[in-house]
This record gives sequence, structure tokens and C-alpha cells, in this order.
Amino acid sequence: MDELELLKKDWNKKDSDFKKLSSADLYAMLQKKSSSIVKTLFYISIAELLFWIVINSIPYFSSDSYRERLEAIYNNEHIITALTIFSYAVILLFIYLLFKSYKAISVTDSAKKLMESILNTRKVIKYYVIYNLIMAFVSMVVGMYLTIIHDPKLSHVIETFSNKQLIAFIGIIALAIVVFVVIIWLFYKLLYGLLLKRLNQNYKELKKLEV
Repeated sequence: MDELELLKKDWNKKDSDFKKLSSADLYAMLQKKSSSIVKTLFYISIAELLFWIVINSIPYFSSDSYRERLEAIYNNEHIITALTIFSYAVILLFIYLLFKSYKAISVTDSAKKLMESILNTRKVIKYYVIYNLIMAFVSMVVGMYLTIIHDPKLSHVIETFSNKQLIAFIGIIALAIVVFVVIIWLFYKLLYGLLLKRLNQNYKELKKLEV
């Protein structure tokens, strides 16, 4: 049980000296906890940016065959560059919004503003996760399509498929895409879920203070 929970427990006892504590004392602790959580989210987002940079850069720059195959699939290296820049721009925007939320929570002086900042942080993370899930799905679909039409051997094999084989092939691809997206969702649920849960608990406590 953390310091805040102990304080609330003692505060509610009729014969406790903690009864003298004002809601401002609880608010200060909730503000400190919320600020710490958003700060952690901010650091995680930076780590995630570095992680994806390393993951995307090592294969591309260390293997000429991988780079040539990737450029052949997209048929234009400028498309790869544009998509990469766009993806990193979104992550940087996400980091900026989290940092802005952290600063807002750190300096706010009212429970109402703190609740608004917590809600805003939740929305930022929610939209970011949704964006990544959509991009994961679209990237897989487009990547599969471009691979098929730009790989002569694969295209030739598909042309020889019967209707049942073609349906099975499409089904396998669809299943692979769904599994990939679910894995990405689980990754973000694990990465941000626990911290968001704590942030939600702080929000509920703040609502009680407002009553």
C-alpha cells in the first residue's frame, strides 16, 4: 500500500489526527503521483522512438540485398523516405504532447485543471495507439500487395492457384495481418496499460475531492 492509500485510510478514521488534513494535502499528493506517471510515459515514448530507429536502421543499412528488395517492392526509394519521415514525425508529435501534459500537470494549481490534464493525457495515448494499430494494418496490407505484384515468382505461383487455393492463401494472409495487429495491440497494452490504470485511479480520486 503506497503513501497516498495510507493517508486516505487514516484520514477517514474518526479518531485520527489525519482528519485535520485538508483536501489540498491529498490533491498535492495526487498531483505529484500524476506528474510522475506522465513523466514516465514521456521517457517510455522516447525509448520507443530510439527502439524503432534502431530496428528500422540496422537491417536497411547493414544489408544491401534487404535495401534493394525493399526499394524494389515500393518501386521508389522516395516513398520509403516519405513514409519513414511521416512515422517519426507522428512519434515526435506524441512525445511533444506528452511533455506538454507533464508540464501542465506539474504546474497546475486546481483539481479541475489537473483532471483536464489527465483526461488529455489519456486521449493522447489512446489516439496514438489507435494510429499505430491502423498504420500496422495498412502497412501489412499494402506491403503484402506490393510484394505480390513486384515479385514475379510469387505472382506466377498465385496465378496457378485454384479458387480454393486462392481463398486459402488470402485467408492465411488475413490471419497473419490480424495476428500482427493483435501483437502490436498487446505490446502497447503492456507498455502503457499499467501506467494509464494508475492515472485513471488518480482521476477518480480527484473527482471525489471535487464533490
